[in-house]
Amino acid sequence: MTRTWTIAGALILGLAPATPAIAHHGWAWATAQEFELSGTVKHVRHGNPHGIMLLTTASGEWTVEIGQPWRNEQAGLTPQLLRPGIRLLVHGHRSARNGERLMKAERIVIAGRSYNLYPDRPS
Repeated sequence: MTRTWTIAGALILGLAPATPAIAHHGWAWATAQEFELSGTVKHVRHGNPHGIMLLTTASGEWTVEIGQPWRNEQAGLTPQLLRPGIRLLVHGHRSARNGERLMKAERIVIAGRSYNLYPDRPS
């Protein structure tokens, strides 16, 4: 009976209308213009497919997409450095959606030290 339900479920899902996924991987969702944001880290999730940081700023709370664990490590940006309570400056690109407080970090500056997540990207 379980196998029957599994097959039926697969068939139903296969017939479901395709809907566009709301994903923002890569750079297509961001503006080409450089953007800078400073604030205090409220929360960080290190992990795949990329990390996410919530940053408290003068203009409100922002979500900042940081690199994958290997990319952060390559840049020298460890979880011990990037943790709640740390003040920092983020350089990168903001969302192209008007009013969305989302950005992708290219470089993060903590206590005057720069951590370049994408050294091969033209700036």
